[in-house]
Amino acid sequence: MANTVLFDDGEHRNILLEDFDPGGAAVQANQHVIVHDAQGMILDPGGHKVYSKALSETYALLGDSQLRYIFFSHQDPDIVAAMNGWLMTTDADAYISRLWMRFVPHFGLDHLLSERLKPIPDEGMLLNLNGVELVILPAHFLHSTGNFQVYDPVAKVLYSGDLGASLGMDYLKVTDFDEHIAYMEVFHRRYMAANVVMKAWANMVRQLDIEIIAPQHGAYFQGREMVARFIDWCADFHCGVDYITELYNIPSA
Repeated sequence: MANTVLFDDGEHRNILLEDFDPGGAAVQANQHVIVHDAQGMILDPGGHKVYSKALSETYALLGDSQLRYIFFSHQDPDIVAAMNGWLMTTDADAYISRLWMRFVPHFGLDHLLSERLKPIPDEGMLLNLNGVELVILPAHFLHSTGNFQVYDPVAKVLYSGDLGASLGMDYLKVTDFDEHIAYMEVFHRRYMAANVVMKAWANMVRQLDIEIIAPQHGAYFQGREMVARFIDWCADFHCGVDYITELYNIPSA
């Protein structure tokens, strides 16, 4: 398995499971694992097509460590569809926006497991991973109405969910930002809510010490210059309801 190690200091590891392509028409999605000493977290573990491979690889990475948390950035099926399997086969607690607590059980969550699905308040929270305080950051309307990101202060990695997603390129790490824009802009123009939200996000994350921004789809941004380029691009990008009047037309024959 050709996993990519984003950070490893011997005690704390951040691993991208990049090989789990669901195939067919399904969108490519990244799964990420954070391990600190004896505990781990998986972020946006995916749907049924990647479940068995992602579970097996996560256990292999954890070794003797315990899977403590499952993080769901929002409610989309490429993130939560295999929720029941993860909760049945692990002892982990799962976290998702409080807005989706009564919706995601429709993916087949067994009622006996429901107490291990925990709500994230709108303002975000801290999750203690064996002594490391992971920051659950609000990212509402980017794109989901109840949406969160994870900042790891040890590795200085921001897991940005759908923000920063890129589709169609054949590389894993962005090396030419200007060239990479073509793989992001169509998705962001339609899926992100509005420039006012993008600016609010940019103003928030500029306060963090970030070495890597790792989206749920496509390539990641590494290095402070590349991270700054992406944040600045988001702050200036117009999307979503900024263009809404173009979509509201009565169809004609």
